[in-house]
Amino acid sequence: MQTKVLYLSDLKFNLETWRRELRFHFNEMDTFQEKLEEIASREFSKESLIPLEGFQNRIMLEKSAISKLSHKCKAKMKNINHVNYQEDLDGRLQNEQSPLRDDMKTYIKLHYELKEEMMDYFLEWL
Repeated sequence: MQTKVLYLSDLKFNLETWRRELRFHFNEMDTFQEKLEEIASREFSKESLIPLEGFQNRIMLEKSAISKLSHKCKAKMKNINHVNYQEDLDGRLQNEQSPLRDDMKTYIKLHYELKEEMMDYFLEWL
């Protein structure tokens, strides 16, 4: 049983870490949106507005992805919190978590690509 408690504790740690990271990224997207609005309010050329609209759309998509991933993390946490401690340790919960881990890896990769593109854009227009 002690092994199972440690195993579940490790799974919980991963989920809690991912949820904190997702909250941070959600707030970061709000900050980027504010900067985009600041650029839009200035009287730059129309050339600055084309990528700006694309970034705004990508921020909306990113926030939607964050919400979906947060919901998945919450559901996995609920499963862990309601586990039967008498059940054999068979890796089922970890196997169920693998698709979420893959989704998080993909999301994080795409997030940092977007962030890098936006930072380049900010350097050009701010």
